[in-house]
Amino acid sequence: MAVAGAARAAGRRSRQLFDIFVAEIPWTVSSKELKEYFSQFGSVQRCQLPFDRDTGFHRRYCWIKFSTPEDVQNVLKKDSHILEGSKLALKQQTRRRRSQRRNPRE
Repeated sequence: MAVAGAARAAGRRSRQLFDIFVAEIPWTVSSKELKEYFSQFGSVQRCQLPFDRDTGFHRRYCWIKFSTPEDVQNVLKKDSHILEGSKLALKQQTRRRRSQRRNPRE
């Protein structure tokens, strides 16, 4: 039983994603371009760029998911990130499990 528990814990650690929130993205930048840009800092697992259903344009912000905390630190070390002449606003996200979130009704 202890071996199965250790395997599950290792699996959870390997699936952890380290996120950065990016704002002020120019309208002309695609998720593919964002992924290519941030790949220079480490392994990008996913780039989520939400779109507005009414306008068809993206909402000018996204989340970038990296595979290691070192990749996130590489991004944050750089002073400014500029794409197509616009300075991007970056913020490291701290994500908690749903069970760790506080109930707003309490």
